[in-house]
Amino acid sequence: MGRRGYAIVAAVVVAVAGIAVALGVRAAGPDDGPPAASATPSPTGSPVPVVVPGRPGESASVVSSDQLPAPDGSLYNEADANFIRMMIPHHSQALEMAALAPDRAKHPQIIAVASRITAAQKPEIAYFRSWLKQRTLTEEPAGGHDHGGMQGMQPPEAIRALTSLKGDAFDKMFVDMMVAHHEGAIAMVTDVLHSGRDEQLNALATGLAAEQQAEIARMRQISL
Repeated sequence: MGRRGYAIVAAVVVAVAGIAVALGVRAAGPDDGPPAASATPSPTGSPVPVVVPGRPGESASVVSSDQLPAPDGSLYNEADANFIRMMIPHHSQALEMAALAPDRAKHPQIIAVASRITAAQKPEIAYFRSWLKQRTLTEEPAGGHDHGGMQGMQPPEAIRALTSLKGDAFDKMFVDMMVAHHEGAIAMVTDVLHSGRDEQLNALATGLAAEQQAEIARMRQISL
């Protein structure tokens, strides 16, 4: 992640560290808005015109695929949708690792960090799935996702190795893996802040990055 990405995250750590959980349990908007539209990206990835149905009695409109309306009238684009789709499995892996800590960790600080991760990321996953559902989008894009290629995702063999450990060995590997995992999430947040359109998602992602930066700092302060 470049200097600009770190500057974006660092500037909001204090102001929005708690916003992720707060927004994670909110509904994305009323259910009586216009139907969501879908678009097939052009071969070059450039925006394409999309016909969006109007409300009953209203005419359809044509918008760029880079500015699709959600049911609540807010705008989003493919960068927003792809961020959501990637963060669901990314968060799920963090929850999988966090669930190992209570029975394996030696240091209570590790268990505390794992508990905090679980408390923050479960409602965020619920928000992500609601976001997709309200826009009639699937969790998987048409071409599928290579989850192993996501930034910070840990390979299956590393998860198996972590599962087999206890005590100090577990704690050290947990910190190494979770720090890398969090850094990957922060990099993805930086990408969506640069390319996305959804303002509420932008706020959630900013808070998510701030929270994960704080968790990285806590883990690095643990004497292992």
